[in-house]
Amino acid sequence: MTENKNINCGVSSKIFIIPAFVSAFVIIDQFTKRLIESSFVLGERLPVISGYFDLTYIKNRGSAFGMFSQIDSVWVQRGFTAFTVVALIIIVTLYRSMSADDRMGKVALVMIGTGALGNLADRIRDGAVTDFLLFYIGDHYWPAFNVADSLITTGVVILSYALIFLGAGSDKDSSGSDSQ
Repeated sequence: MTENKNINCGVSSKIFIIPAFVSAFVIIDQFTKRLIESSFVLGERLPVISGYFDLTYIKNRGSAFGMFSQIDSVWVQRGFTAFTVVALIIIVTLYRSMSADDRMGKVALVMIGTGALGNLADRIRDGAVTDFLLFYIGDHYWPAFNVADSLITTGVVILSYALIFLGAGSDKDSSGSDSQ
């Protein structure tokens, strides 16, 4: 009869989950962007679902939704890069200050931070972010985006839900009453 021993090396396997998630999604984000860059000419579009969804190749030198993209300045690019680094520091600080029970909030922050890292890699490498997913109906277009943008947006939605409906970060316990 063999005995199943639980060997504890003093390191929780949970500490590997976040770096694995971050690494996997930054790799997926960067891979999809490089695939588009190598397969498309800048500005090219390929209809996937005619009238609704195209793959495209756009370089976004601006911020979210292409804001400030018309400003071609090295200082603006450095500003976006610096802003992203500061945002990542704030995200890590918030994550570390959250209760272990606030899983939804922590997942949301990891998603936002992972997306920020993916886009930061583009800004450092190219001075612009590669966007390639384009949704539209008729003449009404949503700005093109990428995997990193999807992570950021999903993370913000989850974090908003947690803050508004679950009281994440408040002084309430799981029963909804104030804790002393």
